[in-house]
This record gives sequence, structure tokens and C-alpha cells, in this order.
Amino acid sequence: MSNIIVLGAGMVGSAMAKDLSKVHKVLLTDLNYEVLLKTKEEFPKIEILQLDVNNDESLNKVLEGKDVVLSAVPGFLGYKTLEKIIINKKNVVDISFFPENALELNQLARENNVTAIVDCGVAPGMGNVILGYHNETHKLESFNCLVGGLPKQKKWPFCYKAPFSPVDVIEEYTRPARYVENGNIVVRPPLTDCELIEFEKIGTLEAFNSDGLRSIIFTMPHIKNMKEKTLRYPGHVEYIRVLKESGFFSDQIINDLNISVLDFTSKVLFKEWKLDPLEEEFTVMRITLEGYNENGNKEKIIYNLFDEFSQKTKISSMARTTGYTATAAINLFLDGVFEEKGVFPPELIGRHRSCFNYFMSYLKERNINYEKEVISIS
Repeated sequence: MSNIIVLGAGMVGSAMAKDLSKVHKVLLTDLNYEVLLKTKEEFPKIEILQLDVNNDESLNKVLEGKDVVLSAVPGFLGYKTLEKIIINKKNVVDISFFPENALELNQLARENNVTAIVDCGVAPGMGNVILGYHNETHKLESFNCLVGGLPKQKKWPFCYKAPFSPVDVIEEYTRPARYVENGNIVVRPPLTDCELIEFEKIGTLEAFNSDGLRSIIFTMPHIKNMKEKTLRYPGHVEYIRVLKESGFFSDQIINDLNISVLDFTSKVLFKEWKLDPLEEEFTVMRITLEGYNENGNKEKIIYNLFDEFSQKTKISSMARTTGYTATAAINLFLDGVFEEKGVFPPELIGRHRSCFNYFMSYLKERNINYEKEVISIS
């Protein structure tokens, strides 16, 4: 039994703490004590502690004696928090999805003899693991990821709910989207190049550019074409564009309220976008790879994920598919399957067959199944 600390007790953080507590000793922390108490009531064996990760003294103290850290703080806190964890010489798995480049901390992690696995959710996360694995078995020419988490019930106008804070969702709608085309990095505004795509069990969804490639732009430069798009119900993008173009995502301060327009918008949207604990939703992802196998034959490899709210555990699909990828990484490290030192995005973990199989088996045990299809291209 290992001693694990989870930073962040949101829907994903609490789901990860519950999963890890089945085998390990877990301390769950958050600034919001009410959220901690709720998790404690459901899983009494989980220890809780109110913690501000911005308080270096408190963070340093609570990290003492911990075997590994799981960071699920909001994105704007992610990079600095990860840096502090590494300085404290603690191995860490991170799903805060911060905008900064985690690879810039690689040297610091090596100097402190730390293993830091970053971006370890569903996408980025398992999509990277799959890419890393097949990059070892194929000469890849393209990588395409379509992914989204959506409520089953469409509520006008946004038809959207999420287990994440609106600030993190809006970040996805405002950060310039990078993709790779013919070996060149292309930067496009987010919410562009919309297309309608059909999915079994769901119907038609809307796909648009988002900045989801992240580390693979730098770790997989030999793949000439790579793109990631986010999925929503048709019509969602138009409403978001209206808000964006009208200035509702601006950092400008509202004098009378002494908060930014973005903070105000986030508070308004929190109720609209908040996923109720028992609300049914689903996660859909399609990973498509094209390249030549070891026999020189061209193939298209497709992985499809369709996962729903768990009636058994009462945990949302997005929390499960995101969180259990991270807890798989925690256990993978603790079981000694991966022991390299430095900062590692998931594609550099998945390139090892043993690690790829570990992720797949761990998720399958939790009824999260990636269906694989291979199509020969003549």
C-alpha cells in the first residue's frame, strides 16, 4: 500500500481518489472544504485536508512522506504546482492540462530524480498512449483525434455540460489551435473549420479546431499530418462564437464589480454548464492513424471509444475516462512498469508495449473499452 496525495477534489479528482483508495492510502486536498467533506461521506477511508497549493509552505509540508502525487488542480495553477512538486522531489502524474509546455521542466525533473507523467487524461492522454504505441510498430503518416464529452439530454442553448470549471472550458475556446499539415505547424483560431460527423449510438456531432495536440507536435515531428478536433452537438459553436465576439471572454476588469469579464461570464455559465452528479452523459473519441506496417503495407488503424455514465458507481463518464487513465499511470509507476526519470507526456509512455497493455487492461477492468479496427489501404 502506497501513500498518495491527490491535489484537487473536483468531479475528476474525487473519482480518482475513490479509485486509488481501493488499494492505497489516499489524502485528498482542495481549497473547497465542502467538496472534500462530500467525498469523505461517500468514501470514509479517504483522508481529506483543506489546502491552498499557492501556499508554498503548506504544500511543501503536506508533500512530506508521500510516495506519489496526482495533480488535478485548475489549468491556470497547473504548471507552477507541477514545478513545486518536482522541486520537492516527488514523483507525479498531472491532469491539469495547463497551457505552458511541460517539457520545459524535463531537466528539473531529471536533476531531482523525479518521474513526471503529464497530460494523462483521455485526450490528451489515451490518444497519446495509442499514438506512441503504434508509432513503434508503424511508419505513421497521419494522426487524427476527435473527442468530446456531452450530456445525454440536450438543454438549449448550449446543449453542453462538463465536470470541469467553465474557465478551463473557455480556455479551450480561446487558445489558438495548432495542427500539423504536410510537416508544417499551422495555427488557426479555435472554433474554426467546423464539420458534421456521424457517430454510432449518438448521431451527428459538430467537430471544430482546438489546441489538443500539445506535446506530440514536439515529440512526433516526423508525422506529417496531425490534427485534433473537439466534438459538440450541432449549433454549440455558433452560440460560443457569439459570446466570444461580443467580448464575454475578455480579461477586461468590470469596475463596478472589480472582476474581469471572463470571471463574470464563468460565474454565469457555471450553473448552465455544471454537470449534476447523477446526470447521464457520455464520452466519445475516435483516433485514426494511417501508415505502413512492418510488412510495408499501408493501413488505417481506428480506435473508437463510447463510454457512458456509470449506473453502478454513479461516476460520470468524463471523470472515469479522464481520471482512470491517470490512476492507471499512478499504479503503472508504483508497480515498477515505468521507471525512467524526467517529464513524460503519454506518447512516450505508450511506446513501451508493457505500458500500453497496462493502460488498456486497467481501463478494461473498469469497463472502459477502446474498440480497434484495422483497414488495409490498397
